[in-house]
Amino acid sequence: MARPSFGLILANRAVVLGAIKARDLLDFAAEADRSGVFDAVWVGDSLVAKPRLEAVTLLSSLAAVTSRVKLGVGCLATFVHRHPVLFAHQWASLDALSDGRSWLAVCLGGPDSANAAQALEHSVMGIQSKERVGRLEEGITILRKLFAEKGVSHAGDFYRFEKVTIEPRPVQQPCPIWIASNPTALTWKGGASADDSIVERSFRRVARHADGWMTNKLSPEEFARQFGRIREMAREEGRDPAAIGSALYHNLNICADRQAGLEETKTFLDTYYSAKFSPAFVEGWTVAGPPASCVEQFKRYFAAGLGHMSIRLSSWDQRGQLTRFLDEVAPALVA
Repeated sequence: MARPSFGLILANRAVVLGAIKARDLLDFAAEADRSGVFDAVWVGDSLVAKPRLEAVTLLSSLAAVTSRVKLGVGCLATFVHRHPVLFAHQWASLDALSDGRSWLAVCLGGPDSANAAQALEHSVMGIQSKERVGRLEEGITILRKLFAEKGVSHAGDFYRFEKVTIEPRPVQQPCPIWIASNPTALTWKGGASADDSIVERSFRRVARHADGWMTNKLSPEEFARQFGRIREMAREEGRDPAAIGSALYHNLNICADRQAGLEETKTFLDTYYSAKFSPAFVEGWTVAGPPASCVEQFKRYFAAGLGHMSIRLSSWDQRGQLTRFLDEVAPALVA
């Protein structure tokens, strides 16, 4: 097994909730960069559905306090709300400021049916929920052109422009664009997952448009099976399956008692997402327990072929959990 790759998810919504200060996020990122353990730091994204520090602004600040780690947003839930020309300028600028360390994972965001706050997020930006797939795919097409070419013209279902050049262009050529999705996940209240046709379309979207797939809430076995399907589809699309990357967005709670860690994680996630997750849902989304147990749980994912594990410290004691991971878990994985 190759050296496991880890990313630290920064809780940028926790600033709005009053649990940490904005400066803490910069300090955590700098520590992750110095540690040599983490290959990336990640932030989340939302406008009014789950308010937090704005993702691109935060990543630009992180570029100034780090020098090695990738700077990722996973996932950019407001991608369908952002005009791709303006966003291309913002993201290319971030890539230039970070000397080619940006890592973009876009997603659809939630549907109107998720909750009133999510419906408001679409409404206030003048976007219909049913347009999300079309806007995401068209937006990716536009970004790839603007990142690599000059005098770009485009005439699509949602955006039209002629002879546009974005400067500076990204340092990375090509600049990576991943898609984050998990259509098979259980709903937050324990309901049924998406039907087979939706799942297949979601996988096909990754295989056709993305440089990699970020997902969550999967067991190692589920991940291996689903990522295998995406790679099969990539081959059908005439792409090299080995060129498609993978990442898992997961929670971590290091503690003496696994059940206590899962309960703390549930409390943390319920508050963080203004939701009420089922215990089973939380358990499937969390590595928890004593350090040795956490090591073994991580190993199962990497043995299943996972390329990158993004970990959120699912406790309000962010500093304590980070220290425990670096001192008690990471040495057994990334020596």
